[in-house]
Amino acid sequence: MQTNLAEFVKSRAEHNELEKILRSCVHCGFCNATCPTYQLTGDELDGPRGRIYLLKQMLEGEQVGRITQYHLDRCLHCRYCETTCPSGVEYGRLLDLGRVVVEEKVKRPLVEQIKRRLMLLVFPYRQRFKWLIRLTSICKSVFPRTLRQKIPACQMVNVADAWPQTNHDRKIVILSGCVQPTLAPSIDNSTARVLDKLGISLIQAESTECCGALSYHLSEHEKAKALARNNIDQCWPYIEQGAEAIIMTASGCGVTLKEYGTILQYDLDYAKKARQFSALVKDISEVLLDEDLSVFKVANNRKVAFQEPCTLQHGQQLSGGVASILRNIGYALIDSDKNSHLCCGSAGVYSLLQPELSARLRDNKLQDLLANQPDYIATANIGCLTHLQANTSIKVIHWIELLDEKNTINSLVFSCS
Repeated sequence: MQTNLAEFVKSRAEHNELEKILRSCVHCGFCNATCPTYQLTGDELDGPRGRIYLLKQMLEGEQVGRITQYHLDRCLHCRYCETTCPSGVEYGRLLDLGRVVVEEKVKRPLVEQIKRRLMLLVFPYRQRFKWLIRLTSICKSVFPRTLRQKIPACQMVNVADAWPQTNHDRKIVILSGCVQPTLAPSIDNSTARVLDKLGISLIQAESTECCGALSYHLSEHEKAKALARNNIDQCWPYIEQGAEAIIMTASGCGVTLKEYGTILQYDLDYAKKARQFSALVKDISEVLLDEDLSVFKVANNRKVAFQEPCTLQHGQQLSGGVASILRNIGYALIDSDKNSHLCCGSAGVYSLLQPELSARLRDNKLQDLLANQPDYIATANIGCLTHLQANTSIKVIHWIELLDEKNTINSLVFSCS
């Protein structure tokens, strides 16, 4: 694609990136054929090719308005288009950089500004988010049904043994994130116990914060970079002490950690450290695929439908790994998701910002997942977990919990304490 970027773009550090990405697009349209929002609306501007044209026009200095902002907002950032694209267009990166320019040039309606600001003030901070969940749980009955569905029942508590106190030679560092400690602390507890069985100590990095994904995708890039720098600083002593990997059990957070090297590439003080940090980041499935998992063998007839999050299969390009692990240890993975490549509609805070499209995607996903009547739905991301659970009575869990014998489904209770 020929480009002639405007002067205001050439003054940006990301100028060469933007030009390279735009030039790599050959307008083939393969991306539209696999885009979830294009599949729902049939609107060219709701597909990657149309959005790329909108961004190109803006970056070349043409007038930009609410139409551009509207269609960019409707993108899930699932990145399936990147998996499909034969030319290797880095659409996700283009979208993140382009949205910042749109925010500078197009003023949002006041209601949208307030909604986004509140999300950025609460969601990335564990304690604030915990108090929000407690408050909304208490007042849940006064909300409309559509909003009640989005409120988790209460904090999930594991009544089995919690974090194992071990000191194995092998050590892995985990970042707890921002919302998962409140919504499902059992996930990281199970991960610690699973790794303990493999002779690996899981260390919680103190004072780490949100991975920065929410801020970055809502165009607050400087805030996201500050969060990234803090997380790198908090983990650095463990890296120097020989930690073999850094993990997060939420695949959405994991893909962001893996991209710190890109996010901080223009930061002279942190660019090198960010690349080293990101090189150590692994999804928990990557760790387990290299281990002997015979100790986790199960003998039961429980049927599991696995929902593979976009951030795992398209963001981290790790499709198939979790399914392989679960099958190898004895779970009956049922082939119930014929559209497994499509997003469930969670996509961070997309379900709050685009509720109609999000609900349609979720209902389509659940229809496929439940087709063969599974006992559980398993996933790899806390956002997908809570989004799917909101509209089904079938238990939705993180797949790592299936390997933890102390964390059976019956050992999970709900508590507001």
